[in-house]
Amino acid sequence: MFSLLLVLFFAITGITLNHPEWVFGEQSTRTLKGKLPEAVLAGDEVNWLQVVEHLRAEHDLRGRAVEMRADGDEASLSFKAPAYSADAFFARVSGEYEVTITSDGFLAAMNELHKGRDAGGVWSFWIDLSGIFLTVVSFTGFGILLYLKKMRAAALITASVGVVVMVVLMWLAW
Repeated sequence: MFSLLLVLFFAITGITLNHPEWVFGEQSTRTLKGKLPEAVLAGDEVNWLQVVEHLRAEHDLRGRAVEMRADGDEASLSFKAPAYSADAFFARVSGEYEVTITSDGFLAAMNELHKGRDAGGVWSFWIDLSGIFLTVVSFTGFGILLYLKKMRAAALITASVGVVVMVVLMWLAW
């Protein structure tokens, strides 16, 4: 049952990835403004931890904080999660900021989980573990077919035809 759920998830999201025009939800974008507290702005260097924690607490932002940069009087950072991004730009002197939050919906999130994009190390590990598990299941099934004398010839012919078809399709796509 576990392998069934894995195959079902990757099969459905594989189809929806192949047809991005099948959108079942609207992309939503909203812009928020505010001002960072004086304590966050103290010092010459940007205290990224305090900035991130303030923005999370103030606007309920989610995802990993990435792409932090500070150039002169301006600084920016982004929060990334599957089908979600929040880009914050702030003035280092005044502390005034603007956050643009973009959310793409459930189907887009599932597609991004399929690819492992912006999902973090735990999900990346889960994808690798799933791939290993499905590979073992596949080889076990093929080994069982080779073990059964009545099925061996049909299994080898089917596998050979499958390999040829896949190689031709990959060659045509390339």
